[in-house]
Amino acid sequence: MQTDVVLYESSDRIATITINRPEKLNALNPAVAEALANAWRRFNDGDDRVAILTAAGEKAFSVGADLNDAPEIWSFAPGVGVPVDKPVIAAVNGWCVGGAVVLVQFCDLCVAGEGTRFSYPEAKIGFSGGLISSIAARMPHKLAMEFILVGEEMSAQRAYEAGFVNKVVPADQVMAAAREYAEKLAGNAPLVMSILKRHVAEVLPRGPSEQAGLARRDVATTFGSEDLKEGIAAFREKRKPAFKGS
Repeated sequence: MQTDVVLYESSDRIATITINRPEKLNALNPAVAEALANAWRRFNDGDDRVAILTAAGEKAFSVGADLNDAPEIWSFAPGVGVPVDKPVIAAVNGWCVGGAVVLVQFCDLCVAGEGTRFSYPEAKIGFSGGLISSIAARMPHKLAMEFILVGEEMSAQRAYEAGFVNKVVPADQVMAAAREYAEKLAGNAPLVMSILKRHVAEVLPRGPSEQAGLARRDVATTFGSEDLKEGIAAFREKRKPAFKGS
């Protein structure tokens, strides 16, 4: 697997996670999916207190799933495929399409460049993973329905007015603005931020696909567990298993 399709940098308790496939407009393929999932695990288990999710290149944050090799978006969406109890800031420039919008919707804050364009064209393509339905909990209902059903692009300014974006700045100031937020968050009490993030997750409605993703994540933890190995060994050896809960 390529390891450079997602970059992880740590500085002053701030993680910068960069989708690094600019030659393909940062399209999301299985390699990116696995690398992003690993980055979220590293972030959640490490000492960094806040993460900035961004992307290489100027044309696109990401054009969404690579239609030639599409991954399951739920598997690497922060807080769905991978538990993330710390704050995440999206720093977005250029096109943000399809599955990339889903990634942004599961971030806690978003800074967008003035030229950013959000687009969710699934209704025009004839396929949906359904995870986008949770966006109705993150912007007004009628606007969310227009965005996902009509499929026309949304400007950074309109996304800001809808409450989907926290701040709109010139393109060359996106990372600086995101870093400013990150530095403030990194100085706050980590335990309190984690508690509040978990509690807010309980308040926000979850769509069926998000709930399914959470269930699949939980079930998947048993597949590689030591208890499963012990259970199979005990069955074959006709003995009582000694489970350890791991």
